[in-house]
Amino acid sequence: MTSNRADRPTSASHRLVLGAAAVTTGLMAGTFFVFSCAVMPALGRSDDRTFIEVMQNINDVIENPVFFAGFFGALVLTAVAAWQHRRSPGPRGWIVAALAVYVVAFLLTSGVNVPLNNALADAGDPAHIAGPAAVRDRFEDAWNLWNTVRAVLCTTALALLLRAPYAGARPAVQEPAYVASAAGSRASR
Repeated sequence: MTSNRADRPTSASHRLVLGAAAVTTGLMAGTFFVFSCAVMPALGRSDDRTFIEVMQNINDVIENPVFFAGFFGALVLTAVAAWQHRRSPGPRGWIVAALAVYVVAFLLTSGVNVPLNNALADAGDPAHIAGPAAVRDRFEDAWNLWNTVRAVLCTTALALLLRAPYAGARPAVQEPAYVASAAGSRASR
């Protein structure tokens, strides 16, 4: 066992869960970040029908076990880490804050981005949509805005999780060389 604080030992399982929470949260932050800085700007250059078709395809294929492992894993693992550190006053606050921030990102995804994805899917085959520009207009700006917000939230949650192990840790105090020396100075003998 190692310790963040002299009175609060941290087991290997606690460190493992906290590390896994950070990894899954980082994966989600990276996923949303890539959409904000690369995928959506690239799709923004596409015509309306291509934009709709590609986003429908992305929204379809992203619903897979790997994505869900990260998306739900970040939530569950951070909650477990918060519970495991409930008696560790230093890390606990950082982990609980990370959990709260990630919950907001989770709720935004579930309450805003997913409904936008569903509305885009309900528009039907892009080749047969009468007004693809209107469908895109109802989707693109709102989705991009809230995706950027959730990218920032997940990145913030990651930063909080990465800070947690250092909360309450006491810095090592090094003795000056003359105190640690076995010989010492003649004046101190």
